[in-house]
Amino acid sequence: MKHRATQPAMMRIAIAGAGGFAQILAQQPHPELDEFCPGAQVAVVDYDDVENLRYTLQGVDLVISTIAGNEQLNLIDAARRARVRVFVPSEFEGDLSHRPATDPLDRGSQSALQLLESWSQSKSHRLRYTVFSCGVFMERFGPGGLQTYGIGAGCGVQGPDDYLVNLQEARAEIIPANANGRPVKISMTSVYDVAQFITAAIEQGLDSWPREFRMRGDSVTVQELVEICSTALGVSISMVTRHYHEVEAQAEACQQSGDWAQWYYFQRLLQTANGRYHVRQTNLNEATQVQPLTFRRWLENVWTPGI
Repeated sequence: MKHRATQPAMMRIAIAGAGGFAQILAQQPHPELDEFCPGAQVAVVDYDDVENLRYTLQGVDLVISTIAGNEQLNLIDAARRARVRVFVPSEFEGDLSHRPATDPLDRGSQSALQLLESWSQSKSHRLRYTVFSCGVFMERFGPGGLQTYGIGAGCGVQGPDDYLVNLQEARAEIIPANANGRPVKISMTSVYDVAQFITAAIEQGLDSWPREFRMRGDSVTVQELVEICSTALGVSISMVTRHYHEVEAQAEACQQSGDWAQWYYFQRLLQTANGRYHVRQTNLNEATQVQPLTFRRWLENVWTPGI
């Protein structure tokens, strides 16, 4: 867990987690400062010890979580007890309105949001919360995938072959149309731009934060995603297109056979087709001066043409 004080109001921020995304968040907005995580003090905590967490969070205004499951639930409880003002859960994906009520990819997300909602209405101490929705991280499509950045261990999308396009091997697998025949769209934002968006929101002050901040760097159809990869990098990509109901049947067969790794893979394709990762109406892009990278520009920055 990393603590940082920001200027000029000396707001105290705790960033929970030890992965790459937590480190990227901790480096904003003062990358010139020294130490392993610039501008941050690192505290080693036991997420099973709520009382110790509460003590660690004393005086903190904002908690940003990059952890999930029971650890995050304990962190929420500790934040409430420490009278933290605002909690940001580890929910950096598509907007809340398009997440299924029964979520096949749930990693404790629904439990965390339900707990936050209950504490946001508490009479003893109201713990406010804000979700930052950004689609998917562009870094999923970088060299080595999210594992290069130390991100994605808990959601099964670390490797380059885990989601839609494997640029290292120039192949893709998509569901181009949803169950109603409409083109499937996906929104993407670089993790570094997400960090800039969060920093810009913090600089505006916590009091005006809505329940959900929605941002994006780019939105394209999954067909366009593959085409951009191909043209930007000058490679021919072998693409497999699947029918929505075909993938539904494949997922059901995997469930019956107990092939859970493949089941999750198909569920990610289906959830993408259902619009889970498409951020439709942004409110943070317009509220800040952050100029996020488009997907094409990001590709050109991280890949050598011709791979």
